[in-house]
Amino acid sequence: MLYKKIILSSVIVFVLSLTCQAQRAELGVNVGGAGYMGDLNQFNPVKISGVAVGIYAKINFDPHWGLGLHYNYGKIKAFDALSDNPQFVDRNLHFKTVLNEVSFIGSFNFFDIYSPGSKGRLTPYLFAGIGGVIFNPKATYLGSSANGGFELKEFELRDFNTEGQVKPYRNYAVVIPYGAGVKFKMNENWTLFSQAGYRTAFTDYLDDVSGVYPDPSKLLNGISRALSDRSGELTPTGVNLYKPGDQRGDFRKRDTYLFVNIGISYTFVSQKCFTF
Repeated sequence: MLYKKIILSSVIVFVLSLTCQAQRAELGVNVGGAGYMGDLNQFNPVKISGVAVGIYAKINFDPHWGLGLHYNYGKIKAFDALSDNPQFVDRNLHFKTVLNEVSFIGSFNFFDIYSPGSKGRLTPYLFAGIGGVIFNPKATYLGSSANGGFELKEFELRDFNTEGQVKPYRNYAVVIPYGAGVKFKMNENWTLFSQAGYRTAFTDYLDDVSGVYPDPSKLLNGISRALSDRSGELTPTGVNLYKPGDQRGDFRKRDTYLFVNIGISYTFVSQKCFTF
């Protein structure tokens, strides 16, 4: 709750500041793809697994420096069964989650394309900042139905303490966004851009996988045991391949996700603007 109040207060303060400096304000939207690196995708930093959309409001302090409040929505997922790694296929875990991110991001334009008289229209730029993300990893499992048969059901993994946690891990985390892009100024107000940005998340549970396999007897129930170790679903006998203490995750402390997108922005320009 405190986390949400801090975000809301920051948004209100930023919007009021933006209103007071409308002649330097910029609004933008973007669309693209989202990717993920973590325990189920350890080696491919540019693998896209879902869609991403975003909006932002920004204050430009001069033609080079700016600070924006960004909201990004994305979807990521990964499936061991589709991996080229035989060990991942044997593990047979999967997840998907929606990402809701709010962040403050500072940016630096290498070239001045905004000052009066500037002939440039193209500039690369860098950005970095700090923010927060809300996530909720889910997985499907073939469970029993009300009529005595079986049906594919979706479960929120954090509710089942799949690695034997005493209590569910938090479904939110601090993130550090960073990346680069290119801008093209079409005219005085409109700018096209394309960018790629990673987010280092201060959690290892975007995918519900982190450490080792727990003692099945200490898990909550049969569904928890089934979602914790799914290797038996692929064996002829149905017996799981792993024992308590075997490696389940990659032991890295943080997961990472990626947004790659294109977008368009509108800058509110007046005669006083960009003279700074």
